[in-house]
Amino acid sequence: MKNFKEKSDKIWEVANLLRGDYKRADYGKVILPMTVLRRLDCVLKDTKQNVLDYLPKVDSLKESAKDIALNKKAGFNFHNRSQFDFDKLIADPNNVAANLRNFINGFSTSAREIIEYFNFDDQIDRMDDPKADILFRVVKAFQEIDLSEDDPMIMGYIFEDLIRRFSEQSNETAGEHFTPREVIRLMVNVLFNEDSDTLTKEGIVKTMYDPACGTGGMLSVAEQHLNELNSKAELKVFGQEINPESYAICKSDMLIKGQNPANIKFGNTFTVDGLEEEKFDYMLSNPPFGVDWKKAQKTIKAEADSKGMRGRFGAGLPRINDGSLLFLQHMISKMKPGGTRIGIVFNGSPLFSGAAGSGESEIRKWIIENDWLEAIIALPDQLFYNTGISTYIWIVTNNKSAERKGKVQLINATGAKDQTHVEAHGRAPLHASLTENRFWQKMDKSLGNKRKKIVENGTEKGIGFITQLYGNFEENEFSKIVPNEYFGYWRVTVEQPLKVKTDGHPSQQIVKTKGKPKADSTLRDYENIPFLREVKTHGRPSLMPQTIEQYFKREVKPHLPTAWIDETKTKIGYEINFTKYFYEFKPLRSLDEIKADILALEKKSELGLVGLTD
Repeated sequence: MKNFKEKSDKIWEVANLLRGDYKRADYGKVILPMTVLRRLDCVLKDTKQNVLDYLPKVDSLKESAKDIALNKKAGFNFHNRSQFDFDKLIADPNNVAANLRNFINGFSTSAREIIEYFNFDDQIDRMDDPKADILFRVVKAFQEIDLSEDDPMIMGYIFEDLIRRFSEQSNETAGEHFTPREVIRLMVNVLFNEDSDTLTKEGIVKTMYDPACGTGGMLSVAEQHLNELNSKAELKVFGQEINPESYAICKSDMLIKGQNPANIKFGNTFTVDGLEEEKFDYMLSNPPFGVDWKKAQKTIKAEADSKGMRGRFGAGLPRINDGSLLFLQHMISKMKPGGTRIGIVFNGSPLFSGAAGSGESEIRKWIIENDWLEAIIALPDQLFYNTGISTYIWIVTNNKSAERKGKVQLINATGAKDQTHVEAHGRAPLHASLTENRFWQKMDKSLGNKRKKIVENGTEKGIGFITQLYGNFEENEFSKIVPNEYFGYWRVTVEQPLKVKTDGHPSQQIVKTKGKPKADSTLRDYENIPFLREVKTHGRPSLMPQTIEQYFKREVKPHLPTAWIDETKTKIGYEINFTKYFYEFKPLRSLDEIKADILALEKKSELGLVGLTD
C-alpha cells in the first residue's frame, strides 16, 4: 500500500507541469495515457532488444504473423518494435514529439488500439506547441518514475487513485465508485467458497465477467485469488466498460497479464451488449450507485417491451434515476443453466425502494421467487473512495446448495454490533480512535472518502471472519437465515363506507350502490401485510404463514368494524429492510442518569468559567 501511494503521488506531481496550460479538469488527458505508456515501456524493458534483433527476420511477414512472432520474443501478448523507449526519448529533446509518435506507433496492433482510446495525439500537439513547450518536461518526469511493478494489484491501485483524483478535480464524481481491493477479495472469497472443491481440481478452466469493469480491478483480484487457490487452474476474464480511459487501462492491464484483451468490450452495456451470446461461471460487479439511465431509456424499454422475459429486462424497470437493478438483471441473463454465481455491490436503495407493483419490487420478487438470492452482506460505511454511504454485497446464484434452498442469509458486517456491545457495558463508545472490532479498522490516512478498510488477515476478523459466517450458514448475532417468503407482503387497500351526511355531519346511515356499501375515498387507507408473521412458540420466536383475512380480522377489524378490503387493488411486493432484522432494543436511560450527567456538565462549565475569570 505504501509503495502504491508513493508512486501515485509522484505521478500526480507531474500534473504541476500542466498548470496554466491545462485546466485542472483536463489533467487526466495527459497523465493517464502517459502512465499507461510508461507502464508498458517498463514491462517490455528487459526483452525490448530481443524484439529489435529479431525484427529483420520477420520483415516480410504479414502484420498479424509479425505480431505473433514478436510477441513471443517480448514474452507478452504485445511488443514494441520502435527504436525508442523513454530513455531514448529524453536523449533527443529537440524531436520529442516525432519520436514519441514513433514510439507509440511501434506497439503491436492490440496495444496501439488501446492508446487510441485516449485520443493522445491531440495532447502531443498541444504540449509541443511553442506557447506551452512542456512535452519534453512531461516525458522526462515520467522517465524518472519506475513503473516496472511486479504486483499488478499495486498498478491497479495507482490507476484507480489517479482517476479518483481527476474526477474530484472536475467534480465528476457521481457514480464513480472504484472498489477497494479488500472488498473485492471478500466478494471473491464468498463467491468461490461454495465451489472450493471444484476449483482445486487440476486443469480446471472457469470464466468471470464484469459488465461495468472500470480499470479491471475485480477481474484482476479474482484471477489472482484463483491462482493462489490452484496454480493449475485458469480463469478467463471478460468485461465491458463505458468510460474510454478506464477501458484503455483495463485492456492494457489484460495485455500485460496475458489475458485476451479482446474479451474486454467498449460501450454501454445496456444499449450494446458486447458479449451478447456469452454465459459465465462467475460474475462480479460494482455498478455506479444511483446513476440515471435516461440516455439508454429508449433502447432498454424497447427491449423490455419486445422481448419480455426472453430479454434482459422483462422482470421490470426501476425508476429512471437509479439503474442498479438493471445491471443485476443483465447479469442474471448471462447465468449458465448448469450454475453461475454472482456477486454485486449495491447501496441501500435496491433493498427496499419502490412500493408493491413498482419496477424495483417486481425485480426483487422475480429474483426471490426464483430462489436466486443466496445472501446479502451489509458492509461498513466509509469504505469507498468517492462515497461514505453504506453498501451491501448481494450473492445471487441459480445453483444453491441443498441446505440453502428456499432461504436467504443476511450478514451484518457493519461493525455496529460491536459498538452496541461496548456501549451496553458502560465503556467508551467505538469512536474513530477505538477501531478494534471484528470487521474493519481505521485507515492511517484517508483516500478521498475512504476512511475504513476491512481487516484482511486471519480468520477471527474481517474477510476471514465474514467468509466464515457465510460458509458456516448458522444463525448468530451477525447472521440471520430466513425463508424467501419473509420478504414478501401484500399491499392491500382498506376501504370504509361513505355515510349519509345530515346537516353537514355524517350519520350512521351508509350510502349504498347496487346493494353494496360505497367507499369513502377520504377514509381510504393501505396496509402492508407480510406473508409471514412472527409468533412465539414455547417462548421462542418463530415464523408462521398468514393470510390477508387472518391479518385483517386480527389487526384491522377490532378498530374499524365496517371496513373491508378492495381485493381488485391488492398487489404483491418484496422488500428487504436490512436494519430491521438486526435491530436490538436499547432501553432508554433513566431520568436519574440523565439528571446526573446534566449536573456534572454544569459543574464542569462553572469550573471553566472560574478559570477564565482568574
